[in-house]
Amino acid sequence: MSARLGPHETYAVWAPHAESVELVFTADPPGAVHGTESRWNVVDSVSMLQAATGWWEPGAPVGASSAESAESAGHGYGYRVDGEGPFPDPRSRWQPDTVHGPSRLFDASGHEWQDGDWTGRPLRGAVLYELHVGTFTEQGTLAAAAGRLEHLVSCGVTHVELLPVNSFAGRHNWGYDGVGWFAVDASYGGPHAYQDFVDRCHAAGLAVIQDVVYNHLGPSGNYLPRFGPYLTERSTGWGSGLNLDGPDSDEVRRYILDNARVWFEEYHVDGLRLDAVHALPDSRAVHVLEELAAETDALSDRLGRPLVLVAESDLNDPRLITARASPGQDGTGGYGLTGQWSDDFHHAVHVALTGETAGYYADFEPLGALEKVLNRGFFHDGTWSSFRQRHHGRPLGDRIPAEALVVSAQNHDQIGNRAAGDRLAASLDEGRLAIAAALLLTGPFTPMLFMGEEWAASTPWQFFTAHREAELARAVTEGRRREFARMAWGEHVPDPQAAETFTDSTLRWEEAGTGRHARLLELYRTLARIRAERPELTDPDRSTTRATGDEGRRSVQMDRGVTGSGPGSVVLLAALGTHPLPVPEDLQGFRLLAGHGADGSLVEVPGRVAVAGDRQVPAHAFLLCARD
Repeated sequence: MSARLGPHETYAVWAPHAESVELVFTADPPGAVHGTESRWNVVDSVSMLQAATGWWEPGAPVGASSAESAESAGHGYGYRVDGEGPFPDPRSRWQPDTVHGPSRLFDASGHEWQDGDWTGRPLRGAVLYELHVGTFTEQGTLAAAAGRLEHLVSCGVTHVELLPVNSFAGRHNWGYDGVGWFAVDASYGGPHAYQDFVDRCHAAGLAVIQDVVYNHLGPSGNYLPRFGPYLTERSTGWGSGLNLDGPDSDEVRRYILDNARVWFEEYHVDGLRLDAVHALPDSRAVHVLEELAAETDALSDRLGRPLVLVAESDLNDPRLITARASPGQDGTGGYGLTGQWSDDFHHAVHVALTGETAGYYADFEPLGALEKVLNRGFFHDGTWSSFRQRHHGRPLGDRIPAEALVVSAQNHDQIGNRAAGDRLAASLDEGRLAIAAALLLTGPFTPMLFMGEEWAASTPWQFFTAHREAELARAVTEGRRREFARMAWGEHVPDPQAAETFTDSTLRWEEAGTGRHARLLELYRTLARIRAERPELTDPDRSTTRATGDEGRRSVQMDRGVTGSGPGSVVLLAALGTHPLPVPEDLQGFRLLAGHGADGSLVEVPGRVAVAGDRQVPAHAFLLCARD
């Protein structure tokens, strides 16, 4: 009963401490326009009876007179709890009238899936592409995003990672302020459009990873506390955290686990990106992440396709991606997640290319930071963090495969959390943007691109909200300004509530075919093709990578396919500084695979030209070469 993963036949709801619960039905008034306001035009109600473990079920049959049909136009439902409300369903699949309005039924089994032959994609060898549905296209819908899948395939993308799509308050939002965890926001097209999007991705050979937020709920439309003890007094920094280990926490944990199953079973997604798992405090012997990983692995076996879990965490703790202990062992294993983000890679690349050292970038100023990250995965592996004013992290260990670290040169957080939301393209020349691409796509870890990065999009990615509550809107704007005053990252902070902050962040696809945009796009496609063709570039053994930084010359050499003391079978040379870099003698005769300079002069590289003895890598350029 508690799972409620199919159509809502019983309308069951968990409210363990309520004295009374009433199921109410609504009907739209004539001329109603969905999505513009929250309306509760109650036309019928049914008293509910308490069942075991705090769940309530309708006390009388719910027939056509009350609900019409599972998805009848104009009919919604909700609950009154102890006489208050009505409130939307905590497990609602559809909220067409915002998170404050009635819930609507959605029969997930009604979609005729076309992906019966889909066998999924593992994380090994993957190229992820992070996108926000609302700003990926001018239309801002899942249907419009599906129209761009051919572009992603041409860039070597294997996994589309969607920023949160669950229901939120207002016209637009990053998604991390969502509250309707089980509902796809109506502005994106709702649940039907999501199923169609996944179907079209699978037809194109693309896996889908959905970003989910289990560590907090948004400040508007969060009615969970009206039903039960979902939250605790412990703050995550974004709001109250989930009750994962207190009284009544079994069903709260089930709320998370069942939500994951909905994405995998009803929407056929291939993975979940778990937002900020360091904000999931859980003192139980079995952490909720371990429980989630175990259930996901079991579901993967049953469905016959890989299901991946990738955690965002700033803890630099390899326990997240260490295998779980087998039954009968002493329980010293990890959580068994598939992968985790590594911000250290981003920070090291960012500082090496931009020279910025403010805030948490300070520790990454030496070029040795980039060298260490490429060789060992984490920079902070028990070292002193000046930003945190304490030691941080622990060593990754030799058993963690290279693909378990998901890395990026740019992502929604690192761009959007800058005062102006400026991308690297706003400040770097073409050569340094090319170096960022080369380090990302020929490096040892799983690369992730942020939408538009592949053509050096000129549009920023700014933090935007559309809260309707005036006090909340003012608090968000003022809080954003205080945050950047503390970080000293710029004085001009766009107002998150301003309409242009959202529209300015929308990609302009027409620029992808012009000037340096087109040249860099072709470079990304070339590097992705090379990555797919050369097995040493996706080798899970991290010991086959050797990176060496030269602080004086401001250069990096990264050898892949290393088997001894000599060069690897594929070698990247990057001149980050203002002086050319001589090609080492032991690379003479290597075949040139790719290259790019500050003026785009190295875009075209003849396929069989060998590296000559007098060859140099120009300033702000890279060369990629191979032994054969």
